[in-house]
Amino acid sequence: MYMNIDIKPITPRQFRQFQELIRKEAGIQLADIKQALLVHRLSRRVRDLNLDSFGDYYEQIEGNPSELQQMLNCICTNETQFFREPYQFDFIRDVLIPDWKRKAAIGSMSRNIRAWCAACSTGEEPYSLAMLLLEALPQTEGWNIEILATDISTRVLNHATEAVWPIEKADSIPGHLLKRFCLKGYGSQSGKMMIGKEASSVVRFARLNLNEHRYPATGKFQMIFCRNALIYFGTEDRQRVIHQLLQHLEPSGYFFLGHAESLSSMSVSVHVVKPTIYKMPENEES
Repeated sequence: MYMNIDIKPITPRQFRQFQELIRKEAGIQLADIKQALLVHRLSRRVRDLNLDSFGDYYEQIEGNPSELQQMLNCICTNETQFFREPYQFDFIRDVLIPDWKRKAAIGSMSRNIRAWCAACSTGEEPYSLAMLLLEALPQTEGWNIEILATDISTRVLNHATEAVWPIEKADSIPGHLLKRFCLKGYGSQSGKMMIGKEASSVVRFARLNLNEHRYPATGKFQMIFCRNALIYFGTEDRQRVIHQLLQHLEPSGYFFLGHAESLSSMSVSVHVVKPTIYKMPENEES
């Protein structure tokens, strides 16, 4: 609980300080019209610390990595759902997976599938992918699935790791996948659902800031998802992040953006397969 403290209105100078800090640390570009949003999202944290101004809170953040992370947790937008952008999952099921099976059968690719969800929020995206891949590429046939799921927010990563949501979230999961991979809560967990061990065992969560100039992710991936995150970046930062992500994509690998995003204005090495779905050329070198 926080004390009922009246917070002084944010000043133009203080708002600019937060704009610059958030842009520097996370790449998120807050337009001037987002001042009310920033005030709304940070007010509770300011009160939690028994402060009465955003200037005092800014001073708390300076030189304090822990509080900086708390601020980023507050400011980040985390909207997602299971099987969001369903046409992309249909493409994976109907095009990619049959192609992988053909190639594996003739020995032209391994049965190790690695995917990276680079802005995973509360985990619905990587778990959706895990359910889809595990159903179509069974371990009994030699397939090995590995999904790396990263986000800048430690708050949403904690939620994703717990893998528990309101039962209403189940509405967007295909029935056969829901039955196989999810658990319904009873008793004290009534009204909730949970991802079962089979799907959760192939997903690894880690904190990663897309605005960093080098990513610790190792190896290459057949698929990289970065959906509905780069719309908050400025043009220069967005292009830099895209180029860094593509360095981790295998030749012939696929890159997925959100429905409001495009690479059409960028000089990149991938080509369009469908809107928001891109493919790395066969001979692309790292």
